[in-house]
Amino acid sequence: MRLGIAVGVGAQREITIDGLAARAEQLEAAGFDGMWMGMAWGMEPTIALPVAGRSTTTLEFGSAIVPTLPRHPVVMAQQARTAQAALGGRFTLGIGVSHETMMSDSLGLDYRGLVRHLREYLTVLDPLLAGEPARHEGIDYRVDVAISVDSPPVPVLVAALGPAMLSVTGELADGTITAWVGVRTIETHIVPTLHAAASAAGRTSPRVVSILPIALTDDPDAARDALARMWSWYGTLPAFQAMFDREGVGGPADVALIGDEATLDAGLARLESAGVTDYVANLIHADPQTEARTFDYLVGRARQP
Repeated sequence: MRLGIAVGVGAQREITIDGLAARAEQLEAAGFDGMWMGMAWGMEPTIALPVAGRSTTTLEFGSAIVPTLPRHPVVMAQQARTAQAALGGRFTLGIGVSHETMMSDSLGLDYRGLVRHLREYLTVLDPLLAGEPARHEGIDYRVDVAISVDSPPVPVLVAALGPAMLSVTGELADGTITAWVGVRTIETHIVPTLHAAASAAGRTSPRVVSILPIALTDDPDAARDALARMWSWYGTLPAFQAMFDREGVGGPADVALIGDEATLDAGLARLESAGVTDYVANLIHADPQTEARTFDYLVGRARQP
C-alpha cells in the first residue's frame, strides 16, 4: 500500500506556494509516495502542485479533488495535461462533483443529473487525457476537439461514494478517492462496487485512495474530541453522512485512525486488506506535538522496505 500525505488542509505552512514546495521536498526526502492536495475555496491544485513540485523527482502529486461542475472537461484536460508536462508524468487528476452546498448554494450551479454528468464528463475527458481527440454529442456536452499539450497521459480518479457513481467510475476512470469513509464501508461497498464495474469494462486493478485523519497519541479520547470539534460539519454533507450511516458511526472522529503505534499499525493493515491501494494521511493539526509524533511514525512506515 502506497503512503501519501494530504496537504493544504488546516496547516498554515501549506497555504503558500513556497510552503507547498518545502513540504514536497520534505515528503520526497522522507520516502513518501505522494502528496495530495485538496481544494475547497483554496489554491487550484493543477496550478499549485506543478509549481511546488518542480524541485522534486520521484514524488507523485494528486488533486483531491477538483470539482467538475465549474470546469468544462476540455478545460480540465488542458489543465491536467499542462500539470503533467510540468511534473514529467507524476501528476494524477482527482475529480468529483463536490457537494450541493458548494456547487449550488455558493456558485448557483445545477446540482441535478450527477450520474449522467459524470458519465458524459469522463467520456469527453478520458481521450483528451490520453492524448486523443474527443468527440461526444450528449445532453450536457457537445464536443469535437483535440488539445495540443505535449505530456504523458494523465490518470484520473473520481471521488465516488454512491453505487451509481462508483459504477461509472469503475467503468471509465482509473480508480476512486475516498475521504471520511470507514474501513468497513470501503471493504463491503466501495471496493466491490468499483471492482465489479471495472471488471465488466475490461479494466484491471483500479486504484482505491483512502484519505483519513490519523494521530499517534496516548490520549485517543482527547484527540477524537479535538477532531470532532474541528470537522464535525462534514456530517452536515449528505454524501458523507450516508457513508457514516453505512459504517454505523456518528461522524468524522469515528473513522479516524487514532491511538498508539500498535493501533495505527492495525488500522493501516486493515485498510490494505480491505483493498486500499494508497493511504493518504490527513494529519490532525490541533496539537503540534501529536502532529509531529504522527508524522515521525508515518516517516518510519514510508521508509520500510
